[in-house]
Amino acid sequence: MARKFLYFIVVGVLLVFAVLLALRLFPDTLTRLAFTPKGHFVAQQPLAGNAYADPKMWLARPGMPDDGARWQPANAPPAPVDVPKFAVFFVHPTSYLGRDRWNASLDDAGARARARLFVKGLASPFGQASEIWAPRYRQAAVAAFLSNSLDAEKALDLAYSDVSQAFDEFLAHVAPGTPIVLAGHSQGALLIDELLRRRIAGTLLQKRIAMAYPIGWPISVQHDLAALGLPACARADQAGCIVTWSSFAQPADPGMLLERYQHSAGFDGAPRRDKGLLCVNPLTGTLDGSAPASADLGTLVPNTDLTGGKLVPDAVSASCGPRGLLLIGNPPDLGPYVLPGNNYHVYDIPLFWENLRQDVARRMRTWTAKRF
Repeated sequence: MARKFLYFIVVGVLLVFAVLLALRLFPDTLTRLAFTPKGHFVAQQPLAGNAYADPKMWLARPGMPDDGARWQPANAPPAPVDVPKFAVFFVHPTSYLGRDRWNASLDDAGARARARLFVKGLASPFGQASEIWAPRYRQAAVAAFLSNSLDAEKALDLAYSDVSQAFDEFLAHVAPGTPIVLAGHSQGALLIDELLRRRIAGTLLQKRIAMAYPIGWPISVQHDLAALGLPACARADQAGCIVTWSSFAQPADPGMLLERYQHSAGFDGAPRRDKGLLCVNPLTGTLDGSAPASADLGTLVPNTDLTGGKLVPDAVSASCGPRGLLLIGNPPDLGPYVLPGNNYHVYDIPLFWENLRQDVARRMRTWTAKRF
């Protein structure tokens, strides 16, 4: 059984490599063609009302054996101390690479294996939480992020409906007084933003949101931030706020990342265009900050088969640039998955793994201290 799982992981890695190679070799138009599903979006039935009561609908949740979200690098420093209890709701990024449909099937073994891998590498900085929940969901295909079509919109709405339903199950199990941390990467970050905007902002539930980490998806300071209900984290000791960044080495070309984004309407209804993005520097924990590599407490450098990795301190500097991109210095070799334009999107969290772990602990102490 273990061999079969590793086989799926290796095949998944090869597929991701093929996708990234295509992104490097083909112009934007051909890239869209390569990833656009063959037909139009097909409406799907909502999940059963009790679907997320089934442990099989989760990649991480309390009591789950081999919970990847609890994985820690072998050379990780001792876990932060005196961290109060908190619960994390984490939404994984896109792991479905097919083009046969606009939303992944829950039966897609490859997408599920890659999602487990992503939870291990990206949710693990939150491993000190008393509870971590990471749902499976009918995620939108890659093409949904390369197009403003109605098909793309419907695919994202379906993904959101699953995540919102999973969030209901999460809330039903988390004790009322437990602070909540919302986190996600890429598509997962976008869906966390939608939860904040549609279900949380301006409600009583907002008072329980201790932190939000929607990392790797653009947030317009001018057109999006106000609708999310939480401010940007301006200080390292602040809680009840939003931390996000999008990592690029220089020279940075964010064209692929921002094309769909800047041609879409913001949460206030106005065109986003190329307005400044929210950038909280993960090395300093401050808005629009800058820091040398000596502030890097540990970059997670994966091994060749992505089954593990080690932390390397002092590996990367980081500075929030004029457009709100997080510009990293001379980065270490993290593997072959750097996107065109020096886009380190795949590595947004591994680049700052230990700093993020410490950031969560520090902000949770702040949250608790202000309430007792």
